[in-house]
Amino acid sequence: MKPFSIYIFTVIFLLLSCKPKDSAGTVQQKSVDSTVQIPRFNADSAYQYIQNQVNFGPRVPNTSAHTACADYFHKEFIRLRANSVVVQQANVVNYAGKTLHAKNIIASYGPPGSNRILLFAHWDTRPYADHDINPANHQSPIDGANDGASGCGVLLEIARQLNQQMPSIGVDIILFDAEDWGVPSFNRENHAENGYCLGSDYWAKNPHVEGYTAKYGILLDMVGAPDAVFYKEIYSKQYASRILNKVWETAQALGYGKYFINANGGMIEDDHVQVIEHLNIPCIDIIHFDPNTSKGFGSYWHTLNDTMDNINRETLQAVGQTLLHVIYNEK
Repeated sequence: MKPFSIYIFTVIFLLLSCKPKDSAGTVQQKSVDSTVQIPRFNADSAYQYIQNQVNFGPRVPNTSAHTACADYFHKEFIRLRANSVVVQQANVVNYAGKTLHAKNIIASYGPPGSNRILLFAHWDTRPYADHDINPANHQSPIDGANDGASGCGVLLEIARQLNQQMPSIGVDIILFDAEDWGVPSFNRENHAENGYCLGSDYWAKNPHVEGYTAKYGILLDMVGAPDAVFYKEIYSKQYASRILNKVWETAQALGYGKYFINANGGMIEDDHVQVIEHLNIPCIDIIHFDPNTSKGFGSYWHTLNDTMDNINRETLQAVGQTLLHVIYNEK
C-alpha cells in the first residue's frame, strides 16, 4: 500500500451522503435495529493495545523488536481464548532481494465451518522514514502508531469482545507481516516489484487452512488519527460494493458519518488486493486516505512523527463499534 505503488486518483464528489443532516451539515444519528446484543467497543483498551505495540519500538522484520511483538500477539490471542492461533512463518524477498523472516498471526473465533468473515491489518512498520521533512531521517524506521499498530489495536479489542460474547458467524483475524517494505522514495534504481504487501501475498497463495474461504474480508489500515476520514476505496467498490455499502451505512446510522464519507477515494494497492486476486474473497479497505490533501495519508505518514500523538480514541471508537455491529448482525 503506499507511494506510488498506489494508483491514486481523485473522483469528483458526486456521491454525498443521503442521510438526514442537521443545520451544520453533519449526519444525524439514526437508531440501529438489532435483534442481538452488540458489545460496546472499548476505545481505551484499543488505545492500550496500540501503545503496547509501539513500546516494542519499530516492528521491522529481522529485528528483535519484531520478534518480541510477534510473540506478544501470539500470547495475547491465546489469552483471549481464540479457537486456534497460527503463526505462519514465511521467508519473503523484498524489492532489493533481501530475505525477510515474516510472521502472519492468525486467530479464529466463533463457530467452525465455512460461514466466516475475515478481518485483517498489517502489523509491521516501515523501515524508512522516507517522507520525513529531514532527509537525515529517511533511512530510520518509524514507530508506526497509526500505520500498522492502529488497525491491530482495533482487531485485538474486537478479539477481546469475541472472547466474551460468541458471534453467530465464524471470524478470522489475521495480522499480516511485511506489508510496508516497498521501494523507498530515495531509491532511484529500477525495480520489477514494488515490495509492498509481501505477507498477505504469501498467505493468499498459501492459506493456513487448505481451501480457505470467507464470505468477505475487511482490511483496516491507518484507522486511529484524530483527523481520519474513510472514503470508499475503488478496489473495494469494484469487488465488494455490497459489503462496502453495508459498512458505510452502518457507520452513518451509528452517527459516525464524519469519519465514513459517502464518496469515492483512491484506488489503493493494499493487502486486500492480494486476498481478492488469489482467493477470490470480496474485500474492502477501511483506510485513512483524503483525496483533498497533497499526501492523502496525513503529514506524519512514513515519517518519524507517526507516534502515539496521532492516535485518537474517538476515531478508534467509530471504527471498532461499526465493525462490531457488522459482525454481530451477520448471519
